[in-house]
Amino acid sequence: MAGSTVEPRLIDDGAGRGDIPAGTATRAVWEAVMQGAVEVAVRAYEDLAAPQRECVLEESSGVPGQTRSSLVEVLRRARDFAGAARLLEADGAHAAAAPLHEQSGALQKAAEAWLRAGERGRAAAAFERAGSLERALELYRALDARESMAQCLTRLHRPQEAAAVYRELGNAHAELESLRAIAPGHPRRREAVLRMSALLDALGDSWRALVLLADAMQESGPAREDGALQAEHARLLRHLGLDAAVVEPERAPPPPPDGYEYLKAIPIFGELPMQDMKDLFRMAQQVLIPEDTTVLEKGARGTGLLVLLDGTVDVFSGPGMDARLLNTLGPGAFLGEISLILDGPTSAHVRSRTAVRALRVTRVDFQHYLDTHEAAALRIYRLFTENLAERVRALSA
Repeated sequence: MAGSTVEPRLIDDGAGRGDIPAGTATRAVWEAVMQGAVEVAVRAYEDLAAPQRECVLEESSGVPGQTRSSLVEVLRRARDFAGAARLLEADGAHAAAAPLHEQSGALQKAAEAWLRAGERGRAAAAFERAGSLERALELYRALDARESMAQCLTRLHRPQEAAAVYRELGNAHAELESLRAIAPGHPRRREAVLRMSALLDALGDSWRALVLLADAMQESGPAREDGALQAEHARLLRHLGLDAAVVEPERAPPPPPDGYEYLKAIPIFGELPMQDMKDLFRMAQQVLIPEDTTVLEKGARGTGLLVLLDGTVDVFSGPGMDARLLNTLGPGAFLGEISLILDGPTSAHVRSRTAVRALRVTRVDFQHYLDTHEAAALRIYRLFTENLAERVRALSA
C-alpha cells in the first residue's frame, strides 16, 4: 500500500549472540555479517543507497557488541570511514575512531575524538589542520609545545607573540621572519626594528641591519625622530667603518644566505605557495658543524633534511679509509630529503671538509608540518613521487 512502511524483523544469528534487526533492504548485509562472510557483507553494503546504509548504522544500535565489531570491520573495508568512526564513538572507542574521522576528512570530529581519548597532542594537530587555530593554540600551550605554538600564532597573524616564542627557542631566523610581519605604523614597529637589527648584526649581516634602520627612519611617524633607532644606526656605521650618515644599498656586500632561497629551490618544495614555504622555513633550525665531522653515517636511519649555507662536505661510498670520494658539495646543496618522507637507512657517508653552517629540518618536525598543511602535503608527495620515478628510470637506463 502506498505510504506504508515495513518494520525491520529480527534475524536469529544462529550463534547464541542474540537476534539481529534487519529491514528488507539491509537483510543481505546482516546475513553476511552474521555468517562471518566479511567480503560478501562489504559488497552488499557498497551496493546499498545512502539512505539504506544509514539504516544499517541505525539498526546496529540494537545488536550485540561482537556483531557491532564485525560491522565496523565491514565498514572499514567498504571505505565508509565516517560510519565506522560513528559506531566506535558510540562504544566509547574514541582513540580508534579518531583516525577514521581523519580518513573521512572530518578533521574537527577527529580532533574532538582525540581529545576525548586523552591524546592532546594529536587533538591539537587535528584542530590546527581543521582551521580551529585558537583551540589548537590552547592545547599547545598546555603541552608546552612551543614550536607548534609559534606556528599557530603566526597563522593567527600575531607575529610579535610568535617572535617572542621563537626567541625563547633560540631560532633566530624564524624570529626574524616573524618580526618582518610587523608593518610600518604598528605600535610595536620600533621595538621590532631594533630587535631585527640586533639579530641581523649577530648573524653577520650588519649591512642589511644598517639598511633596515635607515629605511625605518624614513618611515612616517615617530620612528623618523626616534633616538634609539638613530643611536643604533650610528653604532653600525662605526662598526662598519663608515662616516657617511646615508647608507647606500648598492655599496653593501651580498648578505650571507639565510637558507630560504636554497630551501625554496629543492624540487619537492617547487609548488609550495609563499605562506606554506615561509611556514616550512620557520620550522628549520640553523646548525654549525665543525670541520672533519660525520654529517651523515651510511646505513644509519635518516634524521631529516640538511641544506648547506656555508662550507663544504665530502660524500663517500662508505665510512672506511678505503671508501671512494663520490662528490664534494657546497652552499645550496642539500642532503637527506628522502628521509623526510621515507624512514630508511642513509645511502652514503658524508663528512664535513670545512666548518659548515647549515639549515636542518628534522623528520619529526616535517611530519608535523605535513599533518598541519594538508594542501602542501599533497603537492610535496606528488613531486616526491615524480622525482623518485625519475631516479628509478635513470638507474634503469
